[in-house]
Amino acid sequence: MLLRVLGSLEVEVDTGGPVDLGGPRQRAVLALLLAARGEVVSVGQMIEDLWRGDPPPRAIASLQAYVSHLRRLLEPTRERRAPARVLVTAPPGYALRLPADAVDAGRFETLLAEARAAGPADPGRARRLLSGGLELWRGRAYAEFAGEPWAQPEVLRLEELRLGARELLLDVTVRCGDAAEAVPEAELLTRQAPLREESWRLLALALWRTGRQGDALAGLGLGRGTAATRRADIPG
Repeated sequence: MLLRVLGSLEVEVDTGGPVDLGGPRQRAVLALLLAARGEVVSVGQMIEDLWRGDPPPRAIASLQAYVSHLRRLLEPTRERRAPARVLVTAPPGYALRLPADAVDAGRFETLLAEARAAGPADPGRARRLLSGGLELWRGRAYAEFAGEPWAQPEVLRLEELRLGARELLLDVTVRCGDAAEAVPEAELLTRQAPLREESWRLLALALWRTGRQGDALAGLGLGRGTAATRRADIPG
C-alpha cells in the first residue's frame, strides 16, 4: 500500500491502482491522521478540526462512519470482524499504524537522510537519492488541505525539507562537475524562495564554476540585499 500526500491525497492498495477515498470530509479524516504521523488524535480534536468548531449533533456517528469506510478501503482483504491493523482505535481516538515507506512523505524523508549522509563522500550517490526523493512530489504537500489549520504545521515542515533537498541537490550537482546544469534550477529556486541565503550562495557558486564571475558576484549582492530588506521589514 502507498499513501501519497506530496500533492493531492491518493491511496494505492495491493489490489490495484488508486482507490476512491470518498467525499471531502472522509478524505480529510485520512489526511488529518496522516499529518499526525502515527500519533493518536482524540475524537474531540478530530471533530473540532473537521467541522471547524461547529460540529453537527451527530458528529461522532459521522466520524465513526468515515473511519469504518476508510478501514475497508485501506484493508480490503481484512475479514469483517478482524481487528483493524492500519487505522486503529487508540483511546482517546484514532491513529494510523504504517511503516515509513508506506507514505510518500516517509520515503522522501528517508531518501533525504541517506543523501545527507552520503553527500560529503559520494556526491554522485547523493544526487541520485535526492533526484528520486524529489520526483515523489506532485505538488504542494497535502494540496487540498494545505489551508486547514490542522494541516499547516506538517505542510510547512515538509515544504521546508523539500527546499533543503533542492538546495542539497544543487550543491552535489555542482560538486559532480555539472555546474551549468545547476544554474537554471538555482535561478528558479531564488525566485521561488528569495529569502533563503543558501540558495543565493549556490547560484553564485554554480555561476562562478561556469566562468560567469560577474554574474556570480551580482547574484551574491542581490541575495544580500534581499535578505537585508527582509530583516528591515521585521519589527525589532
